[in-house]
Amino acid sequence: MTAAPVARADVARVVAVHGVGYHNRRLTPKAIRADHAQHWTRHLTDGLGVEPDRLSVDFAYYAHLLNPAPVTQGQNAADSLSDPLARELMAQWLTELGAPAPIAQGKLTRPLRASASWVAEKFSLDGRLTELFVRLFFSEVATYLRHDDDPVRLSAREEVADRIARQRPQVVIAHSLGTVVAYEALHAHPELQVDLFLTLGSPLALPHAVFHRLDPRPVAGAARSYGQRPPGVRRWVNIADPGDPVAIPPGLDRAFHGVDLDLTTPVHAAFGFHHAKNYLRCAPMAEQLAPFIAGTAEQTAREASHPGPVHATD
Repeated sequence: MTAAPVARADVARVVAVHGVGYHNRRLTPKAIRADHAQHWTRHLTDGLGVEPDRLSVDFAYYAHLLNPAPVTQGQNAADSLSDPLARELMAQWLTELGAPAPIAQGKLTRPLRASASWVAEKFSLDGRLTELFVRLFFSEVATYLRHDDDPVRLSAREEVADRIARQRPQVVIAHSLGTVVAYEALHAHPELQVDLFLTLGSPLALPHAVFHRLDPRPVAGAARSYGQRPPGVRRWVNIADPGDPVAIPPGLDRAFHGVDLDLTTPVHAAFGFHHAKNYLRCAPMAEQLAPFIAGTAEQTAREASHPGPVHATD
């Protein structure tokens, strides 16, 4: 891992870790990182009400590692979830949501469509988009969680760890599946120091489908098992939309020791549920990032108060 670049005193450093649906075979990973770093910067600074140059966002991109081969004809059929593990994870998710047994167990005709329709009705979502999302989400989650020592899982985890080591950010912001990858990366590399770990729309606590498959495994307690805050993380804040069907069960702090703040706030729309941009722009996100912006502003003000040459700024 290479040394971090020299940081400007007036810029808060962030590493962003994406969720599902970011793969684009037409672009290089470098181009995708640059493009989404700009998007996440804009969403965050819109919520903060500051100029984009107050944040330095580096985008940890790993989706190409989950999607190494072209999709064959019929593999992505509208009502298809061909991977047995993906179907198993979806069933465990549906059970946690309280779906009727015929739906959770996939016993109906066209099980993906039936499952997505039930979820869409429960959460007042668009049915077609829900079906597309469910197929994509569980396909990528299954690919990542298949085995503890799977090369895909290890490569994705190391990609995220490498971006954090390079940038030495004050804040790591992770969304959706990215919260799982970042959590495991930070545990695998306890030498990585982060002031704030922000998890958004996280499935980390989802029983059996995610929680019990984490590496490291949750530690057994007197009444239940608990995950642990990564050792290099000074503060962990979770933000969940009560209408986000991925961020279940509610109360991440009931499943993990070391969650300093577990916030619930409505952020989504029926046509944009679970989207990262809605979390990035929300008021609780701005409140958590504001001290880092304020800190850099105060440092800049102190430097400006010392006698010396005056520098023009844009």
